[in-house]
Amino acid sequence: MDELVRAIEATLFASASSLTVDELAEHVGEGEVAAALATLKTHYEGRGIELVERGGRWHFQTAPDLAHLLRRTREEPRRLSRAATETLAIIAYHEPVSRAEIEAVRGVQISKGTLDVLMEAGWVRPAGRREGPGRPLLYATTQEFLTHFGLGSRRDLPGIDDLKAAGLLDPLDDALLQLQLESGDEDV
Repeated sequence: MDELVRAIEATLFASASSLTVDELAEHVGEGEVAAALATLKTHYEGRGIELVERGGRWHFQTAPDLAHLLRRTREEPRRLSRAATETLAIIAYHEPVSRAEIEAVRGVQISKGTLDVLMEAGWVRPAGRREGPGRPLLYATTQEFLTHFGLGSRRDLPGIDDLKAAGLLDPLDDALLQLQLESGDEDV
């Protein structure tokens, strides 16, 4: 087992991207890969780097409490516009979603540049076409989105109660949401 743990550690360390259990097994051969990952995860707890699983893929990352040490050497990404932030949230919560559906939720048209910015960031990808008139292009979030925001899966996105507790829903939004729920509109 020790050799398998070492082989997985070396493979993850050298990999440029996150790896699934199956991809790790391709590199290190058959064995108890899941058990070896659990051993490694325990070994790296509380250290400067940690082994994490995001969306079924494993990678090493800097411990969150030490991230401030690296900010000086890392280029700060530009901030998203309000339109891009809203569009990203709609895609994350409703994916796969078309441009028309995004616009219907936002209540305004979105520029092509907004989706381009999100795709350049690697957080949004085309996800096929909807069967129907015009066959509109659908959009979905990516593995990089999950990794960047520290989510294991989309199920980890905050719910309404979490957003209320964080003070991110203002009373007007909350009242409108309650009216929609009472009217039976489930597409909130």
